[in-house]
Parts: sequence; structure tokens; C-alpha cells
Amino acid sequence: MKPEDDTPAPETPPPRSALRHSLAEDALALLSGTALIALAVALFQHAHLLSGGTAGLAFLLHYGMGWGFGPVFFVLNLPFYVLAWRRMDRAFLYKTMLAVALLSVLTEITPQFIRFEHLTPLYAALIGGVLLGVGFLILFRHRASLGGVGILAFWLQETRGWRAGHVQMAVDTLILLLALITAPLTQVALSVVGAVVLNLTLAINHRAGRYIAN
Repeated sequence: MKPEDDTPAPETPPPRSALRHSLAEDALALLSGTALIALAVALFQHAHLLSGGTAGLAFLLHYGMGWGFGPVFFVLNLPFYVLAWRRMDRAFLYKTMLAVALLSVLTEITPQFIRFEHLTPLYAALIGGVLLGVGFLILFRHRASLGGVGILAFWLQETRGWRAGHVQMAVDTLILLLALITAPLTQVALSVVGAVVLNLTLAINHRAGRYIAN
């Protein structure tokens, strides 16, 4: 047997401050995360699909009124910042505002760099859902989001006791019902597929205790 003195001492965990992301890391994460989401938006736009939350509302107005997705998404998020200012961590709010601004710009310029000669809607739903999931995952791990309905759901949970998940689900269901007015059932069904893939990507990769830095 090994002498007791030879037993290695347990490693001391690094101080919490050493685990924090640097400003440069946060900046790169916001840019890369929103770039992936902007690519997913381009896929969804080409296949005439939509997502949930504030982005879903932006898609509806984009398809129905012909307005640009980026500017509509930016404007729709503005009222939610009032709620976030009172209830959320300032650093989280600032990063979220920056992420929304970046996505609004990137969704407008991304189509200038790519063209889809042939894109199967099912592929757009599947790969778009994965891209959305990975993009959101990057933002979440750097304490940011894309605001919107998520902020409202959090506020209602804090002030009224309503479950945030239930509020989000109700809004997403309403968006899909509204989509049935202007979009074929097949496209709405494929949008649901994209949402399922998005949530599976987050559920598998975004669990408490698996990621330490913040």
C-alpha cells in the first residue's frame, strides 16, 4: 500500500472570480450567439416558418405586413425593457439589450451574404431549431437573452405568481393560432418541429451544475 504521506491532497477549487467571463469573452459570445440565431432566422424566412415569443410576433408582422424582421424585432422588445429595468440584474439587462440590437442588425445583413437555391422546409425547421438552441445556449451561459416575452413571463411570475413557463407556452400557442390565419397548416406544423428541436437542444445542454463560469 502507498504511504499515507504520498496521498495527493484534494485540489482546491478556483475562486469564483476566476470563473467569470471577461469582457472580451462576453462580447465574442454575444456576437457569435446572435450570428447563429440570425442564420436560423434566414432559414426560417426562406421556408416561411416562424418561432415563438417576440421573434414569433416579429415573423408574423414580417410575413403579413412585409416589414423587415430586424427593425420589428427591435421595436417589439422596447416595452419589455421597462419591466426588466425594475426586476432584473443590470448586467443581464445591458447584455440582453445589446444582444437584441445585434440580432436586429444581423438579421438584416445576413441575407446579403447567403442565398438559398434549394431549401427543404423540414431541413430548415430541424437545422434552424438547432442553430437557435446553440445560439440561445451561448447567450444564456454569458448571462444574456433576447428579452421580449421571457421578461414579461418573469415579471408576471414575480408579481402575480403565474408560472413563467405557462405564460411563455400560452403566448407561443397564441402566436401559432394567429399563424394559421396567414400560413398553411404544413408550415405551422414545421414551425412546431423547429420549436421542439430548439427546446430539446436547450434541455440537453443547459442544465444547472454542468457549467460553472458566469
